[in-house]
Amino acid sequence: MKRILITSTALFAFRSLLVCSVEGRVRADCRRLLRGLPLTALLLAPPAALRATDAPAPAGQATIDRHALVTRHNITWNTAAGRLPLGNGEFCFGADGTGLQTFAGNSVSHWGWHSFPLPEGWTPDRVPSTGTFQKGRNTGGDNFPADTDAIRNWMFDNPHIMNLGRLRLMRPGGRVLAPGDITGLARTLDLWTGVQTSHYQVAGQEVNVETCVHPSLDLVAVRIESPLVASGELEVTLDFAYPSLNNSPWVGDFSRTTGHATTALRRGKRRTDFDRRVDAVTYHAALAVAPGCSIHAPGPASAVTNQTLGTAVVVTNAYTVSARGTKVMAFVCAFSATPLPSSLPTFAKTKAASARRWEKHWNTGGAIDLSASKDVRWQEIERRIVLSQYLMAAMSAGSWPSSENGLLGIDSWRGQFHMEMVWWHLAHYALWGRWDQGDKAIGCYGRFAPAARELAAQLGYQGLKWQKSVGPEGRTAPWVGNQVLLWKQPHPIFFAELEYRLRPTRATLDKWANIVQGTAEHMADYPTKDETTGLYSLTPAMPPSEQGITHDTVFDLAYWRWGLDKAQEWRQRRGLAREPHWDEVRRNLAPLPVVDGVFVHSAEWTNTFTNRAFEHPDPVGVLGMLPPVQGVDAETARRTVAKVWTTWDWNRCWGWDFPWMAMAAARTGQPQIAVDALLREGPKNSYSVEGINGGWYLPGNGGLLYAVAMMAAGWDGAPERPAPGFPDDGQWVVKWEGLKKAP
Repeated sequence: MKRILITSTALFAFRSLLVCSVEGRVRADCRRLLRGLPLTALLLAPPAALRATDAPAPAGQATIDRHALVTRHNITWNTAAGRLPLGNGEFCFGADGTGLQTFAGNSVSHWGWHSFPLPEGWTPDRVPSTGTFQKGRNTGGDNFPADTDAIRNWMFDNPHIMNLGRLRLMRPGGRVLAPGDITGLARTLDLWTGVQTSHYQVAGQEVNVETCVHPSLDLVAVRIESPLVASGELEVTLDFAYPSLNNSPWVGDFSRTTGHATTALRRGKRRTDFDRRVDAVTYHAALAVAPGCSIHAPGPASAVTNQTLGTAVVVTNAYTVSARGTKVMAFVCAFSATPLPSSLPTFAKTKAASARRWEKHWNTGGAIDLSASKDVRWQEIERRIVLSQYLMAAMSAGSWPSSENGLLGIDSWRGQFHMEMVWWHLAHYALWGRWDQGDKAIGCYGRFAPAARELAAQLGYQGLKWQKSVGPEGRTAPWVGNQVLLWKQPHPIFFAELEYRLRPTRATLDKWANIVQGTAEHMADYPTKDETTGLYSLTPAMPPSEQGITHDTVFDLAYWRWGLDKAQEWRQRRGLAREPHWDEVRRNLAPLPVVDGVFVHSAEWTNTFTNRAFEHPDPVGVLGMLPPVQGVDAETARRTVAKVWTTWDWNRCWGWDFPWMAMAAARTGQPQIAVDALLREGPKNSYSVEGINGGWYLPGNGGLLYAVAMMAAGWDGAPERPAPGFPDDGQWVVKWEGLKKAP
């Protein structure tokens, strides 16, 4: 306990401390202090005279030098083709070493979706809006009729994220630079300002480039300074592609001229707006340049008169920014689903706005500082924590949930988002005090509810049956496990509870009421009852490990218990009676499968620790990600964590499996395993120079943030000691602030 000096005006400060507690600990300390102080001291205390004079603040309550914490992990990556994501959560500009997209990189937004034309012979009215032709309750995997292969493939491929445009550094006449033309590259991303700076030489001449993204517009700003700009030897080309499903350095077919067209509308000497038409999709773009710079079409163009905007030029989807007589070329390039505003910010204004946005981001919400630790691994964990916060704020804080690789490009699921992965992308925002960054994307449940109800009804179920892999239209992409991968179902109840813990108001209850109700209705209707035993079984079910289809999967049984309990609690919060059928199903759910004192994948997969010890370790999730649930034995969970840790093939796991293990190890009192799990070497637990987990796999980054917040700030019922999820062995000093306890 710190020694407190009280002067005649300290009362106000004491009262402030009483209401501004950090997870209740400051509140308790102050109460003990107040009980021992003279009444006169309390009555006369001024607001400015409370100070601590001897012992340092305990771990978890110290003031952190956030600028030092963040900037010691600034990204330096001197590889010409390496892409760094510069983003505002909704839009991301993948910048390579040149500061543009000369060798690699895409411009992607959460609103930027495209669909190819339907296969020959298919019309929109024949496409199932639910993504499946199945009728009736599940008996196994989702199978498609033999004569529907064409539409099945189309529904898997569409909609897909598209590259909105590419900005490349070029030589005059459209000559493309090669990586070997770039020498002496030195590139840094300043996390505190969101600005990437690149210094290099081309043909022996210095080139300096600054690049950043506007915080509220889908706009990238670039400033290039070089003698080659003044001499006209360096230009920048903006070109547009027809969408493709490739995940190459640039997504899209830039050589194709059919299926898309660009109409350029000149708005004065230094701005050109572009209307893009790509099949049935329309979006907008604009270039605005600084004085001394110009925009022109590098190839032949045909002109038509537009009475409002002057001359409209239709060209071959490419435009060039150039400058002569000045060695500085500055411009902004904006994209939008709707017409752009008449005025766009300059490079300087965008750079200043970016700096304000990122400074505010880092100075609000949570922070974890491990720099006083003795364990030599502290720096790598801290690097992963800081960069994960940056990456999620840059790519996974927009209007829709993120795909597994964020907004860097297109993945094998066409950039769609998996509903079972939404938790891993967005739940951490609740613990880090940044709920506002995830709130819009979490709103997908409300937007998808009509499609989820339609899917449930088509399959003969009640309530809301949540989709699997979707784009903004809510139609699930065909896949064998769509209807039987169950663990995505309780997620919205978890999100509702996270928000209620932050905002325990009637408005929060009303916001989530229909989602929680419909989700639980389906959860109570899905299990099948054995009339002989009276038990309800989850069948058929595909566990998170996706090793096949079975029944009574261990994590799903635990999550079903938690979800139905919490849904009843929500009804009671709203002044409603409990649902009797939910209680019946909950009381009689099949027991969690246990063999030799440890949890196993499912009731029939008893070879969990011999032939199935790979992929997602489902058994550890029952007490880790999930809080204690009646029917989940804590000692069995503890033994399970220890056995999974020593028997699992961690080289065959995914990025979020490691924080999943860390959560379980922390909650079951095995903090050394928790730390070791976060840092366990493996092909999919690596974190690249830019901090991305396991090869463009953001669920690993989001899972890491949730796990370390738990380990630092604790969870309901956690041991009463600082950083209860870290080893209490003198090797770890965990300073944190602004975090919330996990459920």
